[in-house]
Formats: sequence, structure tokens, C-alpha cells
Amino acid sequence: MLRSERFSALLLVIAAAVGLTLANSPAADAAHAVEALKLGPLSLGHWVKDGLLAIFFFLAAIELKHELQHGELDSARKALVPTVAAVGGVIVPAILYLLLAPSLSEGWPIPTATDIAFALGVLAIVGKSLPARVRALLLALAVIDDLIAILIIAAFFTSDLQPLPLLLAAPAVLLFGLLSSRMRGGLRIPVLILLGVVTWVLVYLSGVHPTIAGVALGLVMAAPLAAKVRHTIEPWSNVVILPVFALTAALVPLPSSSIADLSPAFWAVIIALPLGKLIGITGGAVIGGAFAARGERMPVGDVFAVAGLGGIGFTVSLLMNELAFDGQPMVADEVTLAVLLASLLSALIGGVLTAVRSRHYARLNPRS
Repeated sequence: MLRSERFSALLLVIAAAVGLTLANSPAADAAHAVEALKLGPLSLGHWVKDGLLAIFFFLAAIELKHELQHGELDSARKALVPTVAAVGGVIVPAILYLLLAPSLSEGWPIPTATDIAFALGVLAIVGKSLPARVRALLLALAVIDDLIAILIIAAFFTSDLQPLPLLLAAPAVLLFGLLSSRMRGGLRIPVLILLGVVTWVLVYLSGVHPTIAGVALGLVMAAPLAAKVRHTIEPWSNVVILPVFALTAALVPLPSSSIADLSPAFWAVIIALPLGKLIGITGGAVIGGAFAARGERMPVGDVFAVAGLGGIGFTVSLLMNELAFDGQPMVADEVTLAVLLASLLSALIGGVLTAVRSRHYARLNPRS
């Protein structure tokens, strides 16, 4: 159950609802005090955002590497449609956001993300009769989307770059990869954990967001060990890491201002996330399919369902929001609500589209 995509998606919704409820209850001050509690050099909230999410991106990088080597992205022919669809699903929401909120342009990355856990969870709930290629497309698209998100974080959310710690992190990452493939015995895991912590600290000190450390380590880890590590950590990611982040990210008060006074960024995210993803992913898949082999093309109805689910930004969008509006807490709170609402709207739209396609395939294959 702890590895179930449905269970993971349910936990994310519950955690976000709990966070939102706490922030708008008499316990709000206590909840924010816990979040601000200092544990060593960082607050508990920063440990969640910078530490726990590094583990999540570590797992995402392992999955990306597997897809590139043995999965749905292991050849240019297979990767063409999901890659172009993912790029379309980043460009169109970003453009829509910039058109709607040019005065708060730093928030453009927020609607570009797709939440793997949530999107696959909705697909698992309502898409039981869909062919395996639909899930494969959503998985490949979400993995590529995460890679783009990682590049955006590295390129646009790096402050006061310190080259020396970053240079020192490089050999630590290379040694991590080398030892993961060659070292044996009971000391291997403790040594790798130590190297991982050292890499995280160095990346953090460099000014680059420390989730990048998790990505680098996941990409260099030897495949046999990476599969075992992912199998071990995945339940913890589903049950602890992602829900805890969703809860802390959703600790925002409901705005007391009228709807007309809400930030332009709020409306930009509400529109750009579901609509931008729907248009961008569908358009990208159609363009990619025009250049793909006949066997790699998918029915537009299936693509449309996947595009609807692609608008579930949730975890990564919430992270982008915290990074983009770090110095503007009121805007960040409003956009957090926008991300939650837009993701739920996309879940409803994508869920309906997926259910329709699932019934279509159930009628075609009644025995399945």
C-alpha cells in the first residue's frame, strides 16, 4: 500500500488540506512556530524544503536514469513524442503566465511543473482500462518535466553563486558514483550516505538550490544499487517526504481581501497551470507525433487525457512558488492557494478525460 500511486495521491491531498486547515485555525501560530523552529543552522521548514525534497529529487533522478537506459526514453524514437509534449507543456504555461502577470514575472516557472505522484495516482484511480502506453506517456512526460524543473531551479534560482563549494561538490559526486558501483561490504551504504551529506552541504554553501545535489547523486549512482535504494526509500517518500512538504507548503492563511484584490500571479497560475498544460502538452504531442514513426503515435483522445493530468503541478509547483516569491510572503501565500486550486481543477479535468477514455477502451475490450 505504501508504494501505491493511489495512496500517495490521497496522502498529498490530505496533507495539503491539513496544512490549509491549520493555517486558518486557532492553532495557526503554533503551527508556524513549529515550522520556524531552529534545528541546527536551518529552521524545520527549510530542512523540509531543502533537505527532504533533495531526497525526492534523488529518487526522481534515479527514475529518469532508468527511463533513459531501459524505459520509455531509451531511444530517440521513443523519446520524441514525450519530449516535445513536455517542452510544449512548459513553454505554453510560462507564456500564459507572463501575459497575465507581467508585473510579477519571476513567477513564470510555477505553472510549468507536473507532479508525478499525484498525476499517476489519479490515472491509477480512474484509468484502469487504459492501455499501458498511456501510463508510459504520462510517466515519461512527468520525468522529462521534472528534469526541466531541475534545470530551471539551477539556472534561475541560484543566488550569490560561490564557485569553490560547487567545484568541491563535483569530485564528491564522482566518488559517490564510483563507490556505488565498485565498493562492496557493510560499509558501502554508510560511506555513500556520508558522501551524499557532504555533497548536499557543499551545494547548499555554493548558493545553488540543494535539491540539485539529490539530482546529481541519483544520476551517477550505479543502476543495480540505485534500484535497491529506490525500492527502500520510495515508501518513505510517499508517506513522509511528499506529505510533510505538502503540509508545510499549504500552511497559508486564506486571503481576507476580495477576489478582485488578489494578486495577478494568483489568476495567472489558476489559468496557466490547467489550460496551459492542456494546450501545450496536446500541441507538443501532435507536433512530435507528426515526425514520429506510426507505431509511436497516440490517439489524440489519449494525449488529451494525459495533458489534463499534466496540469497537476502540486509539489514541484509549490517549491517553485517558494523560490520565486521568497521575499514576497503575501504573494507567495496567494499563489500557494492558486497552485492547490489549479492542481485540483486539473485533477478533475484530467480525471474526467481519463475516465472517458478508460470507458472507451473497456467497451473495445470487455474481457479486460
